[in-house]
Amino acid sequence: MIYKLKLLLEMIKFEHTVFALPFAFTGAFLAARGLPTPMQCLWIAIAMAGARTSAMAFNRLVDMPFDARNPRTSQRELPSGKVSRVDAVILIVASSFAYFLAAAMLNHLALILSPFFLTVVLAYSYTKRFTWLCHLFLGLSIGLSPFSGWIAVKGAFSWEALLLTLGVCFWVAGFDILYASQDADFDQQTGLQSIPARFGIRQAFWFSAILHVFAFLVFVAVGIVFRLSWPYFAGLFLTAVFFVIQRVVIKPNDLSRLNLAFFTLNGAVSLVVFVFTAIALWWEAWQNVQA
Repeated sequence: MIYKLKLLLEMIKFEHTVFALPFAFTGAFLAARGLPTPMQCLWIAIAMAGARTSAMAFNRLVDMPFDARNPRTSQRELPSGKVSRVDAVILIVASSFAYFLAAAMLNHLALILSPFFLTVVLAYSYTKRFTWLCHLFLGLSIGLSPFSGWIAVKGAFSWEALLLTLGVCFWVAGFDILYASQDADFDQQTGLQSIPARFGIRQAFWFSAILHVFAFLVFVAVGIVFRLSWPYFAGLFLTAVFFVIQRVVIKPNDLSRLNLAFFTLNGAVSLVVFVFTAIALWWEAWQNVQA
C-alpha cells in the first residue's frame, strides 16, 4: 500500500505543488491583508492539493499513449505499467472529492466556482492536440491559484486579484515553453502542438523571454495596485535574478540543465513572491501599530 502510494505521488510529481500553492496563499494573504484564519489556510491547502493532484493524474492518463511512444517519458508510471489505469481513475475521483469538499468548507462562491476551475485545469491536457498556445492555457490553469486564494478568503470577485493571475499566467507559460523544447522533435513527429514544435527552439526561447518580461512587469503592477511596501519589491528583485539565471544556465543548443531552471529556479520564484508579500504585509501592520 505504501509502495503504491509512493508510485502515485511520483506519477503526479506531488512536490511540484510548490509552483501553485504559494501563489494561492499570496492571493489569500492579500485578501486578508495579513494572515488568513488557520482553517482558511488548511482548506486552501487541501483544495490546491486536490485540484492539482486530480489535474496531474488526469494529464498522465490522457497522455499515456503519447508518453509510451516518447523515449523521455516511456518509463513513467502509467505507460510502464507500474500504476494501473484504475488506480489513476481512483486517484482522480478521490482528489476531486477533496477539492470540492474544501471549496464547500471555504464559502459559497468558492463552491459555485469550483467546477469551472477544475474543468479549466483538466482541459489543459487536451490543448496540445489542437493549439500551440497550450502554454498559455497551462499558465491560466496555474494562474487561477492566486484568484482562488482571494475567493477563498473574500468570497467575492476582484479585478486586482485577476492582475496577479495574469502575472502567474505569463510566468508559467514562459517556463513551460522552455520545458517543452526538449520534446520539440517528438511533438512534430506525432502532430502535437507547442511553440518549440511550431517555431523552433531558438524562436521559442524568445517567446519565453518576452513572457517573463511581461510577468515581471505585471508583478510590479501588483505591488503598486495593492500598495505593498518595499519588502515586496525587494523580493521582485530576486525574481528578476532567477529569470536572468534561467537564460544563463540553459541555451537553445544546450538543454542539459533544463531541470535546474524548471524545478529549482521556478519553484523559488513562487516561494519568493509569497514570502516577500507576507513580509510586506507584516511590515505594513507593524508600521500601523507604531503609528
